[in-house]
Amino acid sequence: MKNIKIFKKGLANKSTTEGFTLIELLVVVAIIGILIAIVSVLLTDIRAKGDDAAVKTNLQTIKNQAELFYLDNGNSYLPAEASGEEFYGVCPVDDSSAGSMFSKDKVMFDAVAEATKRGNGSYCYASTNGWAVAVGLKTDAGASWCVDSEGASTQVDSVPSLAIDESTFACSQINSVPLPNPPNPLRPPAKPAKPAKPVEQ
Repeated sequence: MKNIKIFKKGLANKSTTEGFTLIELLVVVAIIGILIAIVSVLLTDIRAKGDDAAVKTNLQTIKNQAELFYLDNGNSYLPAEASGEEFYGVCPVDDSSAGSMFSKDKVMFDAVAEATKRGNGSYCYASTNGWAVAVGLKTDAGASWCVDSEGASTQVDSVPSLAIDESTFACSQINSVPLPNPPNPLRPPAKPAKPAKPVEQ
């Protein structure tokens, strides 16, 4: 009987000393909430950077494919059935506008559609002897990535419709940040110049 009383007394003490207080639970919930907020901000930034990388990759595809289209199309960036001498406006993301190389060529059409989906608006221009495409970036709402037939691949600090210069129909050079030229894998890197020896008199 004495053992049973001791056992019951031990259980009674144990139940009052274990568990969490309401304040401890609130502190844990607050810490978890702060961690979730930090992670969600980081993930949003990572997604935006990923979208910008996808825009740049797809525009590079357009840049490469446009030159193939030009050669296959009798040295013209406009399809033979195009009405008019140029195409400009929001980039086509459906097959209905057959008046441009962007919708006529399947590879370019897919790249334009994906870049437009991942970016923040788009604008395309094509004529017989030139073209340009600009797509808005997610990390900077006021900037666009622009590529053109003159070889530009650059960030322009304006929305897509203003990123293409209206006088040249090429990427605007105002407030542009060019992509650094990648090293040529076929050519070894240049050696630094040796300092000149002093001339003795």
